Amino acid sequence: MGGYDVVFRRWLILRCHKLARRWQQLRARWSEAQSDSVQDDIELLRRQYLESEQRFRALLESLPRVAVQGYDRERRVIYWNEASTRLYGYGAAEAQGQSLEELIIPESMRESVIQAHRAWVREGVNIPAEELELQHKSGEPVSVFSHHVMLGEHTENPLMFCVDVDLSAQKRAYRELDFATRFDALTRLPNRQTFEVQLDEAIVDCRRQSAGMMLVYLDIDDFVAINDALSYEQGDRLLVELARRLHRVTEASDIMSRLSGDEFVIAFPMCQRKEMLLQLVHKVQEVLHSPFLLDGSRHQVTACLGISLYPDNGKTASELIRNADVAKNRAKLDGRGSVWFFDQQLHDQLLYQHRLVDRLAKALDSGELSLHYQPQVSAASGRIENLEALLRWQPADGPPVSPAEFIPLAERSDLIHRLSDWVMETACQQRVLWRDAGLAIGRIDINFSGRQMSRPDVFQRFEDCLARHGLGPRDIGLELTENVLIEADDHILEGLRRLHDLGFRIAIDDFGTGYSSLSYLKHFPVTALKIDRAFVRDAPDQPKDRAIMEAAIFIGHRLGLEVVAEGVENREQLALVREMRCDLVQGFYFFRPMPALEMERVLGSLVTGHPSGSG
Repeated sequence: MGGYDVVFRRWLILRCHKLARRWQQLRARWSEAQSDSVQDDIELLRRQYLESEQRFRALLESLPRVAVQGYDRERRVIYWNEASTRLYGYGAAEAQGQSLEELIIPESMRESVIQAHRAWVREGVNIPAEELELQHKSGEPVSVFSHHVMLGEHTENPLMFCVDVDLSAQKRAYRELDFATRFDALTRLPNRQTFEVQLDEAIVDCRRQSAGMMLVYLDIDDFVAINDALSYEQGDRLLVELARRLHRVTEASDIMSRLSGDEFVIAFPMCQRKEMLLQLVHKVQEVLHSPFLLDGSRHQVTACLGISLYPDNGKTASELIRNADVAKNRAKLDGRGSVWFFDQQLHDQLLYQHRLVDRLAKALDSGELSLHYQPQVSAASGRIENLEALLRWQPADGPPVSPAEFIPLAERSDLIHRLSDWVMETACQQRVLWRDAGLAIGRIDINFSGRQMSRPDVFQRFEDCLARHGLGPRDIGLELTENVLIEADDHILEGLRRLHDLGFRIAIDDFGTGYSSLSYLKHFPVTALKIDRAFVRDAPDQPKDRAIMEAAIFIGHRLGLEVVAEGVENREQLALVREMRCDLVQGFYFFRPMPALEMERVLGSLVTGHPSGSG
């Protein structure tokens, strides 16, 4: 109740008592009157009382939120202000003479109200002020704070006045606040805190009945892209529709929550058999099979599922949710729509990866990273033409960490952007040093990852870095995987075309291992192909690999592209790529990747492709 209402209610009660005392004083003095002067005083007092009573009555009638009713000895209405009409629905004339209990007291409370009133009249036991839920004319409940005043309580005709303050707004605000603290406003599902309480209760039931439980953690794939492309309003519509669909495939005993923006969890208690688990997973997946109608168009949506089981993967709500989240994150590594069940080995693996990312971030600042350089050699002459810069990590307190291990982890976090900036800067610095030293070197190629290319200013940063060091297209080139090009949007293609037009070398790395499609060779701005080492390794003995490699070299040359064979490790492989007229060779047969100082010695000694340079 607001402070104003409390203060006013207290004043109103005191005012009623004061009027009663003045009326009693007036009656006493009238009976004692012996002279005209006394009668004159009494008449003046009576007029003042009547004027005060009229002002007080006018005040009662004008109160917007304080309902005041008067009742006689039998609880019949003798007074009913306008606020009472608004609060309870009865007009003053309609209420006049009606009993309190029949007007506004719910049936379950009537007998206790009658007994409380009689105890006050007969024994002087006051009715305490309290919150009550009374009854509107329509039968709907009405929440009020009610205070009672008895006038003339020791006379034959006591009057009871009820002062009721409407609590509907406060009760509604409380209900809304209570809902907001326990439920998701958009989907009306329990929030995380409420869900954990419900889940712990369900776990107790499962434990009591020696039953199992499955928890499914659902994460919509690329939900950010949906919001960006269609608007947040359409994204919200998708979430509401998904919650509705999930409700259709759950039972009354199942519990569900929206944990965050695009993440839901569903608990299926009393799961016993393995086949039942798979059926439930299938039911959850089924809700996504039908497209969602968004912004007038149909959109197919997928989600990754992580699953934990009680009691195998946790015995509390927080453990089950955490482990299902771990499984969900592992599922996302496998791609859209994947499903993964939690196990301890998975948890340990992800924990190790998380710590490795932290170590990698520190390695950037502590000098543990370096670039190694592997020459690309002319297949015909054996002369070093270009170098590829390869990132290496040598921790100060342990063995080297393979790029195949740490680069994918960096790509799954924003750390890849710091790494790519460091590689660009270091490669440019090294190119300037070798140029100023007069070493015979062509170009240094650096690798761009798919996540790196998603950065809006990636090409501008690349050009700015070269400009700072006074370098150009003849000094630094780019290598991209096939998947980067296939998934490229218009912004990426526009940036690549700009670099191509400026004369930069753009090579497709590991050609033939991705979602291979020859169409992008025609449409995308590339200048070179690098045939993956898997084809080169097996080509001498495997006719199919040999045919693929030969076709790739032929197509590349017909399109005017330079072709590089990766992973050449012996004379037989070298003879084969020379026979196929491949342009460049990269592999251990000539040179392993080496640190900058060692590479500098090779360049300084003018080694021209003799095998002894491999180290």
